[in-house]
Amino acid sequence: MTDTPFASAKRIVVKTGSALVAEKGTPRHAWLEKLAADIVGLRERGLEVILVSSGAVALGRASLGSAGTRRLDQKQAAAAIGQLRLMSAIGGAFEPHGVVIGQALLTLGDTENRRRWLNARATLETLLEAGTVPVINENDTVATDEIRYGDNDRLAARVAQMMGADVLVLLSDIDGLYTADPRSHPDATHIPHLNELTTEHDAMATGANAEAGVGSGGMATKLAAARIAHAAGCSTLITIGNREHPLLSIESGARCTLISAATTPANARAAWLAGHLTPEGSITLDEGAAKALRGGASLLAVGITGVTGSFERGAAVALNAPSGRTVGKGVTAYSSSEIQRVIGCHSEEVEAILGYRGRPAIIHRDDMVVVR
Repeated sequence: MTDTPFASAKRIVVKTGSALVAEKGTPRHAWLEKLAADIVGLRERGLEVILVSSGAVALGRASLGSAGTRRLDQKQAAAAIGQLRLMSAIGGAFEPHGVVIGQALLTLGDTENRRRWLNARATLETLLEAGTVPVINENDTVATDEIRYGDNDRLAARVAQMMGADVLVLLSDIDGLYTADPRSHPDATHIPHLNELTTEHDAMATGANAEAGVGSGGMATKLAAARIAHAAGCSTLITIGNREHPLLSIESGARCTLISAATTPANARAAWLAGHLTPEGSITLDEGAAKALRGGASLLAVGITGVTGSFERGAAVALNAPSGRTVGKGVTAYSSSEIQRVIGCHSEEVEAILGYRGRPAIIHRDDMVVVR
């Protein structure tokens, strides 16, 4: 493939598995250095890159001795030890380039609960604005089987969805999807490009991309991740990661499977906001704010004249013009009681009134949909 979505992408999420970052309990420093060089090259072209990396348990299990990591508490202990080693290895790979990394450990609730979703997204946006490379892993030290993703493919897809990424890159031990498991079916055909995923493709993934002894994902989980990304307007690339320059190789035409998104992240998010949010309350705007929203502006406290209902941060609310007509809805960064206290105030006054520095907008434009 001579062309990739990197050419028009602004933000990408790259996921790498345990088998790529660790070998026999030791970081694969040489490979990580090549991956870091690729990411730095993309950043120099203006792309923002978020790295989702497994490997904490694989790097920490040896310290537990012969007990291994059979029990959940043992896995969590291994993760606590290995996460430090993982971040040290990744940070060391970026250090020669003068690039700082920032760690973010997420659990399932951080991308499912709206309030925590807002906090997580704001933190990652701030890291990107500061010029760092956010490095994300599931918080295995505290997550239980009931509240965890179970594999970083789906975590990476949720991060791509949350951050409005254009491309999700899943670095694997196989160069994409085949019509059958190529390890047991030598005549299986590689599928280079898809515009959608069907149950037929799920059947093809059964048994493919066998585990390498340290990971938890497989081709089926990668297709599940690709579905999440596809619905969010994000394309997915699945390819072999065990190359010296895994991202540069994609641009050089290395074999992979591209699952193209049918829309953009912005349009997908607008559709989600329009169709899936049930308002828990409402905010009344003055005429100027209602007009500004239709022009693509965020909602500021100065343009609010009233609040109806009781809701917390992260709640979905209706936005009403002075006439009472709903002109939009969105996810609020403030609770109803906080908004009541700052109605009509300018942004520089909000901090003094509430006693803390919150979001600049009551509802950011990315978190609302306007009803035309």
